[in-house]
Amino acid sequence: MDLHPQMLDREKVFRDPVHNYVYVRYQVIIDLINTTEFQRLRRIHQLGTTLFTFHGAEHSRFSHSLGVYEIARRICDRFARNFATQTEGDGLWDPNEELVALCAALLHDIGHGAYSHTFEHIFHTNHEQITQEIITSPQTEVNAVLRQVSPEFPEQVASVIAKNYPNKQVVAMISSQLDADRMDYLLRDAYFTGVKYGTFDLNRILEVMQPIADGIGFEMSGMHAVEDYIVSRFQMYQQVYFHPVSRSMEVVLNRLLLRASEVFKQPNATDPQTPYLLLPFFNQHFELNDYLQLDDGVLNTYFIHWKNHGDDDLSDLATRFIDRKPLKSVKYSKETEDLLPHLRSLVEQAGFNPNYYTATDDSFDLPYDAYRPNDKEIKLINRDHTLTELSEVSSIVSAIADKSTGDHRFFFPREILQKSNNIDLFQPEYDEFNRYIRNDQLIHPKEIH
Repeated sequence: MDLHPQMLDREKVFRDPVHNYVYVRYQVIIDLINTTEFQRLRRIHQLGTTLFTFHGAEHSRFSHSLGVYEIARRICDRFARNFATQTEGDGLWDPNEELVALCAALLHDIGHGAYSHTFEHIFHTNHEQITQEIITSPQTEVNAVLRQVSPEFPEQVASVIAKNYPNKQVVAMISSQLDADRMDYLLRDAYFTGVKYGTFDLNRILEVMQPIADGIGFEMSGMHAVEDYIVSRFQMYQQVYFHPVSRSMEVVLNRLLLRASEVFKQPNATDPQTPYLLLPFFNQHFELNDYLQLDDGVLNTYFIHWKNHGDDDLSDLATRFIDRKPLKSVKYSKETEDLLPHLRSLVEQAGFNPNYYTATDDSFDLPYDAYRPNDKEIKLINRDHTLTELSEVSSIVSAIADKSTGDHRFFFPREILQKSNNIDLFQPEYDEFNRYIRNDQLIHPKEIH
């Protein structure tokens, strides 16, 4: 793809807490950053409800997208300097692919919505499909900017997101087991949550990265840096992304939106708290512009209004979310799963609608947990240019490869665990409920000795 994009008269930089500087030399990148659709990402938190657990996690999809762009830019620069293609089909890097790689890196998350993963689950949206739609729709500013490069350019960028772009090196740079996206969000999320689990040697990994015929590989000498990245990723998922309080607030948000969709499905024109921007989603009939009008702030504004709504469940759930009142949770297993109907019944007897105040959730199906050798595996390059899969030479990675780690949790109102010296109408139900809990686990009462 031979493109001749306009260069800036002078390289522009953005200060960044993770990468120090983000460097931009193409006019199209600046123009994309300045679009309405990209600026919306400033108003969407990168980690959603995790900020209720790690109070520093206020960073946005905007800053993450700039970070992914910067890592991709560094990769492209190094590939062009050291591994530029000499003959067609030699498996090396074609510098003409740089612009599509940079634009795809910058735009890879532009389709994320407000509280993206929870919203996506409730209303059956798909951020990757919406990303492609934003890029290819003639109604968006992003599309207009990309078409200035060439009429076909939007479709080419979108095909990188869809993972069917012909050059697999470009796809792997944005979406693989070790890509610019994952490297930025691990470093960025570790920085803003204040943990050290996600730190790894980015510079060393970029130094040993090479283009190969069907993607990207890493020099064998850099195996330990890649190994450290895998362990850091594993620890971040266990300690940060799977945190039970963050998952609890997701449950509250889920139930809040569910109750709202039921309350407002038949909107009352006289109700001043009607969420008009959400109605297309409650009715499962929305267009791209409806989606782009939403961000975290829009939802939070509705939630604040609903704290005083006449529907008791909607009002209470909105209060719990805005004022950070997470549900409690306990682990359960196949052996104790049979207790859940009884526990839900006790919650109902205690005055809570179990449809909104109980939930089950597991962290096993969350994305990118452990390293999977057969899923876009990480390939190490030997001196004779043969390839070796990472877990074959790393005992540490082998130990966690293909391992399914996580837990099953049952969520319920924290009031049920509270002990009161006052007479409580529901104290018998509370006492009965607590008979089934020990050390954050559900148990059968007969196990108590």
